[in-house]
Amino acid sequence: MRLLKAVDKLSSLPPLRDIINQFGLRAEKSLGQNFILDQNLTDKIVRVAGDISKHHVIEIGPGPGGLTRSILQAQPKTLHAIEYDRRAIEALQSLVEASNGALTLHNNDALRCDVTQIEPKTPRMIIANLPYNIATPLLIGWLKQICEDKMNYDLMILMFQKEVAERIIATPNTKAYGRLSIMSQWLCDVSIAFDLPPSAFVPPPKVTSSIVLFQPKKLSANVPSFSKMEQVTAAAFNQRRKMIRSSLKNYQSELEAAKIDGTKRAEDLSVDDFIQISRQLG
Repeated sequence: MRLLKAVDKLSSLPPLRDIINQFGLRAEKSLGQNFILDQNLTDKIVRVAGDISKHHVIEIGPGPGGLTRSILQAQPKTLHAIEYDRRAIEALQSLVEASNGALTLHNNDALRCDVTQIEPKTPRMIIANLPYNIATPLLIGWLKQICEDKMNYDLMILMFQKEVAERIIATPNTKAYGRLSIMSQWLCDVSIAFDLPPSAFVPPPKVTSSIVLFQPKKLSANVPSFSKMEQVTAAAFNQRRKMIRSSLKNYQSELEAAKIDGTKRAEDLSVDDFIQISRQLG
């Protein structure tokens, strides 16, 4: 009942452009801000997550609250929005009131806070139009938490620059395949749900963006540590054009134990190959 009443209140809120003008919420390049004002698009993003009514949702960088409104319309159990920009915190107060207690704002740096502590209850998911300038480090941090405990997140629906999204889903023997591909695909089933053109944003960025779906995998008992996978992939791709017997010269015994052909290059190895090498580190 609380959320049904909130949905009624949400429909009476001022248009996002009015909120932006009222609070001087001009998008700041330094904060990686690009706002989506079309609710048809923000609704489409939320629909990728399916039924969120049993989930505690985390949003990063809500800005004027376009995606926030769409998440609330889908009636999650709770929504925690982490926003660094004080102007946006002020602009979102009417949305907090309209949510009937479902929305909690956190004026914090997303890189410095642990969202599993902000919302300790599960099932938990992240839905976010990530600021371009911190998207990759945020993803790496969440992947590390998934490695530690698959139950940390049921699902992540995240927006990246299309170039980054293509790196996340890239397959071996392609130019885009690299460390981000391996770390993402090791821990999650990943796919691009759809792309958004620059015209979908205010102000329009110079690049196309993509919505990426991350579904955490059930990992085997003998899973290597996150740090070991990072260590091996970093060594391999720092010299990606060299044969791995050269780029991974400090891991010769692990290569032999994993039965990996040393004449291959990093981009030739599958995600499972990197898992097998990292497992040998003990």
